[in-house]
Amino acid sequence: MSTTPIADRGDGGAQPGPGKVWFVGAGPGAADLLTLRAARVIGAADVVVWAASLVHADVLAHARPDAEIVDSSRLPIEGVLPLYRRAAADGLTVARIHSGDPALWGAVQEQLDLCRALGLAVEIVPGVSSFTAVAAIVGRELTIPEVAQSVILTRLEGGKTPMPPGERVREFARHGATMALFLSAARSGQAQAELLAGGYPADTPVVVAYQATWPDELVVRCALGELEATVKEHRLWKHTLFLVGPALAAAGTRSHLYHPGHFHTFRRAEPAARADLRRARAGGTTPGDGRAR
Repeated sequence: MSTTPIADRGDGGAQPGPGKVWFVGAGPGAADLLTLRAARVIGAADVVVWAASLVHADVLAHARPDAEIVDSSRLPIEGVLPLYRRAAADGLTVARIHSGDPALWGAVQEQLDLCRALGLAVEIVPGVSSFTAVAAIVGRELTIPEVAQSVILTRLEGGKTPMPPGERVREFARHGATMALFLSAARSGQAQAELLAGGYPADTPVVVAYQATWPDELVVRCALGELEATVKEHRLWKHTLFLVGPALAAAGTRSHLYHPGHFHTFRRAEPAARADLRRARAGGTTPGDGRAR
């Protein structure tokens, strides 16, 4: 996270004063999934802004007893702007808490622009995203060797925010990679249809996660062909994430990174294992077991 003064960044903002706004990633929900930096920033803030509809109240335990706590769940940005103006005028430190990681669907950029225009220093504290939290809950790696080496983070088109041209779930599905589908549970039938149309087989594994890491979390598995029925059975329509892709059930492959035939700066390769690895690469098989890749 850069601490370069705003005036030195060439972004046209006003000269920074003593006030500062921290945009803090609260993670998926559980308060102990905050980073140490996030807890420290919240604990030092004069004003803590959080959305009760998205962030678990336990994170407020890190705030100072005398901190001003503002629930932004019913406020548009125009409702939060007076707080930023006061921070600029009075030299206050504000912790603006966002669910998950502020880099993803957090409406952060527009706030950064406003704060810089007011002469406020700004800094972002990253948070654990719900898609990595869900992967941890189900005990899966999302990038399995020879199965999936990419993770696509997206949302279904047709919601409140228009999707840019070319960003369609159907087109992303054609890659067959692991996909994390946010903000789409209310239209599960459309999501299922787009994923199938893009080429995922009907038996592709899916993880449906509601309120991951919250006390009332619900995490269920199903096949893609059963996604709509599963979502409707549990009456899910918000705070729900889908993980989709063959990596969620794959087994038996091996990364070259920890293969004894692989070498790097800190480790030498074993000669026999190195020869085996070379033969596997040349023959298109998995090292040590002769299976085709």
